[in-house]
Amino acid sequence: MSMERRLVVGCMTGTSIDGIDAALVAIEGRGLDQRPLIVRGISRPLGSLASGLREAADQRPLTAARFSELAHELAMAHVRAITELLSGDRCDLIAVHGQTIVHAPPLSWQIINPSPIAHHFGVPVVYDMRAADLSSGGQGAPITPITDAILLREYPSRAAVVNLGGFCNVTTGVGRTERGLDTAMIGGRDVCACNHVLDTVSRAALHQPYDEGGGHALAGSVDPEALDGLLAILNEQSMSGRSLGTGDEVSGWIEAHLTRVKPNDLAATACAAIGRAVAESVRDAETILLAGGGTRNMALVKAIRLAAVPAGVRFADEAGISSTYREPVAIAILGSLCQDRVPITLPQVTGGGSVPPPLSGCWVLP
Repeated sequence: MSMERRLVVGCMTGTSIDGIDAALVAIEGRGLDQRPLIVRGISRPLGSLASGLREAADQRPLTAARFSELAHELAMAHVRAITELLSGDRCDLIAVHGQTIVHAPPLSWQIINPSPIAHHFGVPVVYDMRAADLSSGGQGAPITPITDAILLREYPSRAAVVNLGGFCNVTTGVGRTERGLDTAMIGGRDVCACNHVLDTVSRAALHQPYDEGGGHALAGSVDPEALDGLLAILNEQSMSGRSLGTGDEVSGWIEAHLTRVKPNDLAATACAAIGRAVAESVRDAETILLAGGGTRNMALVKAIRLAAVPAGVRFADEAGISSTYREPVAIAILGSLCQDRVPITLPQVTGGGSVPPPLSGCWVLP
C-alpha cells in the first residue's frame, strides 16, 4: 500500500438545511486500503441562505436566476467555511455534496456551483457523487456505507452505524473480519424520516427551529393514537426498499395531530416512533453506533435505547467515528475514492445495475 498522504476537505449540508459541516481529513494510502484520520471539523449556520434553499427543497416555483443565485451563494458559504476550517493550512482535494433540493430517483439535484471553490483554493473539487449510480438504475443513496466500513475495519464486533439526519440511514455488516474489508458484506439503506419530523414538529408546535437537547420531548408523554399513525408511515418507508427524499417528510401526520395533541406530547411521540423504527431496522446488530445531528436529541437517543434491547447502543465517537462530523468525513473519503477511481456505491445497497459499479464524481480542476 502506498503511504501517500493527502489532506482532504469534505463538506456536507444535510436535508435538514440547518448549516454547513466541514471536516479536514488526513488520508494515508489509496483506495480501499486508505487510513483516514479526522484533523478537525467545524459547523457553520447557513444564515439567510437557508430560507431560499428550503423554498427550493419544498418545490416552490423559483426562477432560473434564483436557482443560479442560490448555487453561487452556497458556494461562497462553502468558501468561507473551508477558509475557517483550514486556518492557513493547505489541502489537496475538496469534496462537496451540495444541498439536496429534490431526490426522487432517477431525479436528484444537489445544488451548488463548485467552480468558485476550485478557483479560490486552487485544488481539484469533486461533486455530484450520486449521479453515476442513478444513471445505472440505482437509488443514489445511501452513499456512505463504504466509508463506514473503511473507518470501522478494526472495530471488534459486528456493528451497525445509524445516521440520524433529516432522514435516517443505516450501514450494517461492518467491523473486523478475518478477510479484511469485504465490500460484499456491507449493507445499508434509508430507514425513515427523522430530523425532518422532529424539526417540523418543533417549528409547528413549539415555535422553535428545533427542540434543544430534546428537552420538550423528554417532558412530554406519548400519545398512543398519534404513535400508531406515525409508526405506520415510518414502517412503510423502512420496508419500501427505496431511498427517501422529496415527499417523505410526513408533514401530513403533523398537521393531522397538531391541534389535538399537546406540543410536548407530539414531540415525545415523534421521538418514540422514530426510535422504534430505527431499532427495528438494525435488530441483528451486536452494537448500534449513533451519529448525526439527531444524537443531540436525548429523547430520541433514549427512545432508540429502549427499543433496541438487547443490542448495545453507543455514540459513534466511541468507535472512532465523529458523531458530529461523520457526514463531512464520509464526503472527504468518498472524494478520495473518486480520485483513486474506486467505485463508491455498492449494488446491494443502492440497487444499481452496473457490475462493476460505475465510477462517480464530477470534477472542477483549478
